[in-house]
Amino acid sequence: MARFRYGIYLLLLAAFLLISGCSNQTTTAESKSTTGLSKNEISNVAFGKLFPLQYNSYLKNKKMEDTKYGGSINRSKFDPDKEPLLPILFNGYSFATMYNEDRGHIYALEDVRSTKRITDKSVGSCYTCKSTAAPQLIKQLGDKYWNTSFDEVWKKGEAMGHNSIGCSDCHDPQTMDLRVTRPSFFKALQAKGVDVSNPTKNQMRSYVCGQCHVEYYFASGSSEVTFPWSKGFKPEDMYQYYDTIAKNQGFEKDYISNISGTPILKAQHPDFETFSSGPHAKAGVSCADCHMPYERVDGKRKISSHWWTSPLKTMQTSCGQCHADRDLDELKNTVTDIQDTHMLALHDAQDISVKSHYYVNKMITSGADQTKIKEAQEFVRKGQWFWDIVAAESSAGFHNPQGSMDSLRISTENSNKAIELATEELVKKGVNIEELNNQIEKVKQAVESEKVNEKKKDHAVNSYFPPQAPVAAAAPVKK
Repeated sequence: MARFRYGIYLLLLAAFLLISGCSNQTTTAESKSTTGLSKNEISNVAFGKLFPLQYNSYLKNKKMEDTKYGGSINRSKFDPDKEPLLPILFNGYSFATMYNEDRGHIYALEDVRSTKRITDKSVGSCYTCKSTAAPQLIKQLGDKYWNTSFDEVWKKGEAMGHNSIGCSDCHDPQTMDLRVTRPSFFKALQAKGVDVSNPTKNQMRSYVCGQCHVEYYFASGSSEVTFPWSKGFKPEDMYQYYDTIAKNQGFEKDYISNISGTPILKAQHPDFETFSSGPHAKAGVSCADCHMPYERVDGKRKISSHWWTSPLKTMQTSCGQCHADRDLDELKNTVTDIQDTHMLALHDAQDISVKSHYYVNKMITSGADQTKIKEAQEFVRKGQWFWDIVAAESSAGFHNPQGSMDSLRISTENSNKAIELATEELVKKGVNIEELNNQIEKVKQAVESEKVNEKKKDHAVNSYFPPQAPVAAAAPVKK
């Protein structure tokens, strides 16, 4: 009997110890086990020594592979099978000189250092989402960080032993908790009215991606990385933000089109915003569910994949986890059908946007009424924004199929309004519309046939379509 009571005692003691936290599995910050890493650790290799399975998965981001609508090959978007008209649409901005496909996160520092869009006028903001050192530099330099020269920020980060996008960007080095390290993200969510005081784990599985995969601009004067979200995530919400809040604060444009003289907004990879308005986000799916699916490694252990790639490459572990009732080949065909339809619409909208720029160029050189020119330029600006907010996004329409198609419809409508308005004014001036269209086709052909990418932009203007703006950027150049 005494032995039985002693056994019961041991069981109760074990239960008490488990509940009280001696197992190091409790959720309070004070009792969490720690990695032994410094709270300021930014080396991916240091994390890799403690978490080799995840680190080996991360190293897969070195792989470079071309795909139908993206991929990770270091190649130009100006290539004939990509977006050969970009040197026209971005003429007057550095994106007309060099605009490459995105590679894996592991190449972030190498690619930002080598791009021709970075010049001696570039600011620290361009470094913000490329390096593990950025969060500490933002804390050290405070508000001065954003406007500090890119070269100076780079040297400071290099001296700290900076790495490309990696472990410390998303994980607390000591507890490995998910965290947001770029202040612009929570600042923008708070401006939108979102409570960020205690995000759920599922929210964090999207937030850590959303802190960089977003549309942004450099605030006037300070160059602070700013997200245009206070009116909402949709393209029309952000456009309204730019036309009101940003404009009132001194930011009107990223550059002036060298073709039409239009003040243009250049969109930046708005993956988080597009996804957040799409069907998967509404169903409670996070970014990590699709792009970091669980996988079995070394035959037994389960980890979150840190190979950030298209779910089409990992369908069994990504799509298959939720769509177990679907044939994966059939599911893949559904995805590619959406992307094919989307890209056809994207290229149609792009072509009409190009045409609208040249029609306004002819309005200017023909001496059309200035009020009408301004009206047409607003249509051009809106048409290009609603095209670019889709073109700059990474999923070829899949993150939000209906929303993306709606944006392309709005783009086409506005570009056509510019063309219609211009046509009325040009006819009054005796301009031959058929000849105008022929000249547009000629200049497009000249841009596309130029073999040297950096020279393509030079063919976008000529004696028939003379330049309308200085080539220099009107605002600090975004990466």
